[in-house]
Amino acid sequence: MSDPEADILDSLRQFPPFDLIPEDALAALAGSVRRMVVGAGQTICHEGERLDGLFVIEMGTADIETAGSELIAHRGPGDVIGERGLLRLGRATLTARATSDVTLVLIPKAEFHDLMDDVPTFAAWFQRAVPGRVTAAGDEAAGLTALKVADLMTKTPVTCPVGSSVTDVARIMRDKGISSVIVMAGEAPAGIVTVRDLSGKVLAEGLDGRTPVDRVMTPDPITIAPDALGLDALMRLADHNISHLPVADGGRIVGLIGRTDLFRQQAATASHMIVEIFDADAPEEMVRVVAEVPALLAQLVRSGVAANAISRRITDITDAITRRLLALAEDRLGPPPVPYLWLACGSQGRREQTGVSDQDNCLILDDDCTPEHDAYFADLARFVSDGLNTCGFVYCPGDMMATNPRWRQPRRIWREYFTRWIAQPDNEAQMLASVMFDLRPIGGETALFAELQAETLAMARKNSIFVAHMISNSLKHTPPLGLFRGFALIRSGEHKDMFDLKHSGVVPVVDLGRVYALKGELQAVNTRERIEAAREAGVISQAGAHDLIDAYDLICETRLAHQADQIRATQTPDNFMAPGQLSELERNHLRDAFMVIKTMQSAVGQGRGVMG
Repeated sequence: MSDPEADILDSLRQFPPFDLIPEDALAALAGSVRRMVVGAGQTICHEGERLDGLFVIEMGTADIETAGSELIAHRGPGDVIGERGLLRLGRATLTARATSDVTLVLIPKAEFHDLMDDVPTFAAWFQRAVPGRVTAAGDEAAGLTALKVADLMTKTPVTCPVGSSVTDVARIMRDKGISSVIVMAGEAPAGIVTVRDLSGKVLAEGLDGRTPVDRVMTPDPITIAPDALGLDALMRLADHNISHLPVADGGRIVGLIGRTDLFRQQAATASHMIVEIFDADAPEEMVRVVAEVPALLAQLVRSGVAANAISRRITDITDAITRRLLALAEDRLGPPPVPYLWLACGSQGRREQTGVSDQDNCLILDDDCTPEHDAYFADLARFVSDGLNTCGFVYCPGDMMATNPRWRQPRRIWREYFTRWIAQPDNEAQMLASVMFDLRPIGGETALFAELQAETLAMARKNSIFVAHMISNSLKHTPPLGLFRGFALIRSGEHKDMFDLKHSGVVPVVDLGRVYALKGELQAVNTRERIEAAREAGVISQAGAHDLIDAYDLICETRLAHQADQIRATQTPDNFMAPGQLSELERNHLRDAFMVIKTMQSAVGQGRGVMG
């Protein structure tokens, strides 16, 4: 059915974003737009079919469904249908079905794309990425979080042959004004010797100047790649209590980087805070540093830093605190009786911490551990967990901490845990497996976990019942989509008329990422990295991964921006937001992101795993 063109354009002007289109651009649509009526129960577009253009609902209602007829959302007057498909491959990503007689205005796809190209305000309405967002480190670009080792290292390191004497090395250091020399055996690094070695191992011990340098050098030096981040170099130096790292590319020494090189580049960033943490001698000295984290978060948000980079920076600080506490614990208790590994789970494990975090951790002990050894590790766990609590990372309400003997066990017991949870996936097993699949080593002997992780993923993937339970568990958190253009809000209590950006936005994507990692035996722990790895492994489609990453990024950015606003207003940051805090444009983007999540949940629930 067709009406006069002017009437159609007047109708479009009533609805955003068409009210943003300049008159000349809107008038150019005359002759191409048309009105159509679809009867109740009939399909407007099928998932996967080619789209003729963008549908605008003028009157009536429609349901948006998956191919399996699962309801995703309602649509009413002023809503549009087909925009995501037009912005991808030109095919409908979902099915739209009229629930009453519905009158639509169809804007042909060529005209829709012309508007996207020519009218920035119109394009902004449909683009899920936040304008002005950067992908890396914002105003930290001059700091250690963005610069690579190759940008910071000494590119012509001074070396000496392995047969040199300590006098030869001392003269080299004096003449060149340096504090370290790499000792070479042919083309390979045999060791490294520093001024501290000469004073502590030669002068202090009264050794002769003819002493061979290989007697006092640090053999088999730890190296770092030139494409590693400056922050990675700083943390490696601190982890091993050394001051210099040879830089190796394919086994060939190409440079040297030391603490001085790194300190020279530091600003008041996460890197600077980590250095202060490494110098702390007690948890109380770290509290002042942690108190700066909220201001850092707000600064990074204001600078346009991407959400995943902000979360990584904040988690790096927590990691540094944990490692320093472990070192202090060993100084206090003495060397551990057997090797151990401290691991983080939850948001720290996934490197996804924000301004609101508690602690979740555990200990894997070497299988040579005996009951008599547990007293040492109980004391170590108590010291570290108490220190984290002192620094503001409160004790886990569910007691998921290494202070709980259940989560402080030899590797063989951990293997039994995972085997039992996978073989008998009851509710507790699902919950525990979900938490433990997010484990990430923080300090200690990483070999204690590497094989265990691979074994567990392979075992879990082969158990179809366990996989089904994990998928079912992943669907328990649903996005807050309400009727038509609204959100499903909390109905009572302190957060009435708000939605929870964490449990209704972030957690559903975290759960999906965990399922993808399970199905693909992917060892990535970070949610975004899991989705990217799942795309590369073919676990989910390119389009599905693209949409889900867009949706996840937008929700995380909205959450962090909300927390930054609270921090600037001297409020305690949380995850609860009222729709009225967002502009109409922001609400539109966020609603679209929630739709993507619900669609991907539906695909996993139906066993498809991908979104067409």
